[in-house]
Amino acid sequence: MRRRAPRPLATAIGALSARLEPATPLAAVQRAWPSVVGEVIAAEARPTAERGGVVTVSCQSAVWAQELDLMALDLVDRLNAELGVEAVRQLRVTARPG
Repeated sequence: MRRRAPRPLATAIGALSARLEPATPLAAVQRAWPSVVGEVIAAEARPTAERGGVVTVSCQSAVWAQELDLMALDLVDRLNAELGVEAVRQLRVTARPG
């Protein structure tokens, strides 16, 4: 009997992680967020809640909250394109320092 080569650990962990992630709209938005907004914005703001297609994004400062509020329509379009469905209707941006 021929023995298969072991799979790389990263592959096995990635597959397990994908199975364990919650299948909620918020989880999908959180996974897509860094690639949609880029690493600079992702370091300053993150999606923290979702209800009825309204995603709450918490920012490290009021300046970032204002900037993302101005970008909200574009970010909604980009998020929905990344997700492949019209899951996000609106972004609600808040400043939550700390």
